Amino acid sequence: MNLRACVNLRIAVALLPLLLALPAHASEEPASALQAFVWPAVNLVLLIAVLVYFARKPLRAYFNKRRGKIQSELQTAADQLATAETTYANWQRRMIDLDGELEGIRATSRQRAEAERERIIEDARASAERIRRDATAAIELELRRAREVLREEAAQLAIELAGERLNREVNETDRDRLIDEFIDLIASTPGSDENQREGA
Repeated sequence: MNLRACVNLRIAVALLPLLLALPAHASEEPASALQAFVWPAVNLVLLIAVLVYFARKPLRAYFNKRRGKIQSELQTAADQLATAETTYANWQRRMIDLDGELEGIRATSRQRAEAERERIIEDARASAERIRRDATAAIELELRRAREVLREEAAQLAIELAGERLNREVNETDRDRLIDEFIDLIASTPGSDENQREGA
């Protein structure tokens, strides 16, 4: 509030008792009912006029200031509302995007799990095939060894049986005859003379 407004307000306050005293002064004289009504009305009009004249500018300044403050607060509230709506829209969009991202992550996880399952199955098949080949090779090797062992045992058994049979069935005469036949066979074989010479 400026200095002039303060001075005007002080003058109005000072004149107020005088205005209030006028009806009291007028009531001392005999008056009619019209005068009893007129003087308070005049006092009221004068009071309002003085108040309007002196308090007009300070009240106008106060109300202008108050209106500016309210408008500023309304503008701030509107800005905050706009910011809140924007933030809400952003969060809504993020929620929608988040649902999409989660679905993408689920789909990717399913694809990776399926690929991993296929890889594990393929590795298991390859391992099973390798084990089957190794087992087949091991079985074949063992069969060959068993055949060789059986052949050796059969040969040994045949030799033993042949030896026992020869001992039982062949006598001294048969032995001499076999030796003679063997010597004749060697003598009649081509190149046996050369072999005997080389041996000599």
